[in-house]
Amino acid sequence: MRIEVGVVSDIGQVREGNEDSYLVEPPLYAVADGMGGHRGGEVASQLALETVEELFLAGEGTLADQVREANRVVFSRSASDKKVTGMGTTLTAAQIEDDEAHLVHVGDSRAYLERAGSLRMLTEDHTLVNRMVKAGEISAAEADVHPHRNVLLRALGTDPDVEVDEQDVGLLVGDRLLLCSDGLTSMVAEEQVQAILESEPSPQTAAERLVRAANRAGGIDNITVVVLDALEDDPSAPTPATRAPAKPRARTGSAGGAPSRRLPWMWIVGAVVTVVVLIAAFTGFRVWLDGRWYVGEANGKVAVFQGVPAEVLGYRLSSVEVETDLPAEEVAALPDWDELPQGINANSREDAMQIVERMRTVLEEQQQDERRRQGGGNG
Repeated sequence: MRIEVGVVSDIGQVREGNEDSYLVEPPLYAVADGMGGHRGGEVASQLALETVEELFLAGEGTLADQVREANRVVFSRSASDKKVTGMGTTLTAAQIEDDEAHLVHVGDSRAYLERAGSLRMLTEDHTLVNRMVKAGEISAAEADVHPHRNVLLRALGTDPDVEVDEQDVGLLVGDRLLLCSDGLTSMVAEEQVQAILESEPSPQTAAERLVRAANRAGGIDNITVVVLDALEDDPSAPTPATRAPAKPRARTGSAGGAPSRRLPWMWIVGAVVTVVVLIAAFTGFRVWLDGRWYVGEANGKVAVFQGVPAEVLGYRLSSVEVETDLPAEEVAALPDWDELPQGINANSREDAMQIVERMRTVLEEQQQDERRRQGGGNG
C-alpha cells in the first residue's frame, strides 16, 4: 500500500498570522493548531512538530513517547520565555505502516476516515463542550454555538505531563484519511466535508477545496488540511478478471437433489421481505434527502435547492426552493463562488439563504467598484 498526500495550510479570513503547522515526513503526517496569541501559537505548533520530527527520524521511542516529549519541550519554553508564556498547541498525527495507521491525538484538531461512502471521526475533542455533551448537559447542536466551545481541557505545553490518545486503524485500498485543524470543522459541516472528499479524486485538490469551503463560510480561524489516500502498491496485482474463479455454491434442495416443495413459499416470503426493506430504505432516503440543501443555478439565476446536486437513473435528487434575481454567471465568476455550477452545500435552508446574501453583497460591491472606476475614467 502506498500513500498519496495533499496538504494546504491557510491563514483564513480574519487572523493576522498562521498559528497552524503541519508535518509531512512519510510515513508520518501531523497537524498542530497553536494557541497563546499569534507569536505563542506559532512557536508552540512549530516547536511541537519539530520535536516530534527530530525524535521520529532518530527512531527514539514510540510516536506517543515523541508527542509527550514535545509536550515537555513546549512547556519548558513557555515557562522560560516570557514572550510566549501560556502557549500551547493541539496535535493530531498518523504514522502509516503497511495497511495500518497509528493515530495519536491531543486537543481538538481531528482525524477522519472516509471509506466507501461514509465519513467517520476517529478522534475525540478534548474540549469543555464535548465533555458537557457526553455528560448529557447540552446537545451536540448546542455545543456548536456554545460560548465556551473553544475551551480546551487538554493540550500540549500547558502542563508538564499530558495524556495522549492512541489508536490503530486498519486501512483498505481506496480509504482516505483526513487530518485537520478546527479551522475547517468549525466552518464546514461534516456532510460537506464528506461530499468534497467523495467527489474529488486528487488529494491535493480535495485539500484545496476544503480550505476554500472554510474560507467561503467565514474563515474565522487558520485552516490546515492533510488528505492521505491509501492506494494499491503493486501495479502488477491480478485484476478480478484474471483471478481464479470462486468455488460454486451448493444448491438448496431435498435429499437426492429434487427441489423442495416448500421452496415457492420461501420465494414469496423473500420477495415480501425485499419489498418491505426497499420501501423502508426509500422512505429513509427521502427523509435524508429532504434535509439536504445547496445553492446552485436555475434558469441562469442563483437558486436555493432542497436535496443534493445529483441524478439517479434520470431522476433529479433536488428541487428549486427559492429562485433569486442574482445572475448565476456573474456570481460564478467571483473567486469564492466558482463552484456554483456544481452546487455549494449548506447546512439548512437558512444557511443557504445566508450564502445567497453573501453572494449578493460581494456582487454589489464589485459592481460599485466597477462604476467608480468608470466614473473616474470619465472624469
